[in-house]
Amino acid sequence: MKKILDLKLKDKHRSSDIRHKTELINAGKHAQQLKWKWAGHMIRTTGERWTKLVTTWKGPKGKRGRGRPIDRWTDDLRKVAGDNWIQAAGDRAQWRQLEEAYTREGP
Repeated sequence: MKKILDLKLKDKHRSSDIRHKTELINAGKHAQQLKWKWAGHMIRTTGERWTKLVTTWKGPKGKRGRGRPIDRWTDDLRKVAGDNWIQAAGDRAQWRQLEEAYTREGP
């Protein structure tokens, strides 16, 4: 990027400014948006699909095994939307408003 814009390392330009000038997207923020949209889409689907069942499954009680992440896939969704994130995902307007907060805050 810096070569495209003819920038030198010593000029100390911010990455956000470089992305703005080149009109590139932030990969992390884009991944968060895709995750948020997928979660809402998956919860609003009808029927007993395995993706919905696996996501809403609570799992065994107790400590997770060695090598497993402490946080689950839905934990960062719960941080923004609360414990009733499944009901919030059912309302598209509310879910879109929460998406802005989720992508701004990050997991």
